[in-house]
Amino acid sequence: MSNEFQTLQNLPVGPLGIVSLESCKTLGGKVDSYIVQSRKNHHISPEQEHEYPGYQKDSFLLKTKVPRFGSGEAKGTICESVRGKDLYLMVDVTNYNIKYTVCGHENHMSPDDHYQDLKRIIAAAGGKARRITVIMPFLYESRQHKRTSRESLDCALALQELVSMGVDNIITFDAHDPRVQNAIPLKGFETVQPAYQFIKGLLRNVKDLELDSEHLMMISPDEGGMGRAIYLANVLGVDMGMFYKRRDYSKVVNGKNPIVAHEFLGASVEGKDVFIIDDMISSGESMLDVAAELKRRKARRVFVAATFGLFTNGLEKFDDAYEKGIIDKVLTTNLTYQTPELLEKPYYINCDMSKYIALIIDTLNHDASISELLDPVNRIQECIEDYKNGKEL
Repeated sequence: MSNEFQTLQNLPVGPLGIVSLESCKTLGGKVDSYIVQSRKNHHISPEQEHEYPGYQKDSFLLKTKVPRFGSGEAKGTICESVRGKDLYLMVDVTNYNIKYTVCGHENHMSPDDHYQDLKRIIAAAGGKARRITVIMPFLYESRQHKRTSRESLDCALALQELVSMGVDNIITFDAHDPRVQNAIPLKGFETVQPAYQFIKGLLRNVKDLELDSEHLMMISPDEGGMGRAIYLANVLGVDMGMFYKRRDYSKVVNGKNPIVAHEFLGASVEGKDVFIIDDMISSGESMLDVAAELKRRKARRVFVAATFGLFTNGLEKFDDAYEKGIIDKVLTTNLTYQTPELLEKPYYINCDMSKYIALIIDTLNHDASISELLDPVNRIQECIEDYKNGKEL
């Protein structure tokens, strides 16, 4: 990725303010550090410094609090002025590691709790910010994005609620179904793909990859994720294959119809490295089933990538699959909470998204286009060229 951040050719919308909720504290700190350092490296004239006070600071993070009462109720507090600021609120709704007490009982925060805290901070701003952008890597309720029977449309409702509270833009990553943005057609909505970070992470950690159609193949684990696999296959110039799930629609287990089998569509994978890409690893059962099926078809190595590594049933099955040689590497981003146990696994590759988010925030604050940031084709090609020439990535 280019190291060039925006300069003052474009006027900032307003003084930059970043609110990193407790769920996103680590990621928010990294994002802030990138922006602080990049702006300090840019020379600005005394006239510009006078015209844009606060353009260079030691930190753009705003101090906020969300204290809770003994009953479990809470309130949001912003501890400094936000008047006229261009606010960016970061929240990880899947961070289950944060706890609070209700009547003496300890609770883990759920996505609902994190979403409520986000709304509390927006309410605390009181409409005084010049513009509010919500950066929600895992889109709240994005798995409930369409109606198939008499049921709620939670994701669409949440987006409409945020917009009604004064949010101007919503930035998410790898939305389960981007069409949910139709719920707010007059407001900004961007779903960002981490394709570049996946390719860079894999090339950094696997030194003997051959990037051609004879040795590498992209795999979509289901029909819903074909777009990701097709994109990477086209960028890398390799083939792609797809699995589709045969389900038993007469049963419902854990809120969904159980999978009977994974059926494969595509060319032979024998002797090839395969790269399975999806939006999330939840329990991981589907991903491991697909990996096992590819191994049965004599794939050489299996690399698994997902934007969100939730690992809701723990890591034991992945440990077992690694020991049996079913999977070789697992790549996920730091957009969701990562356990220390996960980060220590020999098969795990962490794809850091903090610099990418910092670039997006800084570019938007200057009211400049982020189109080049959203399309990483050139950066992927540069990365591949460096890899082939033996350069450090």
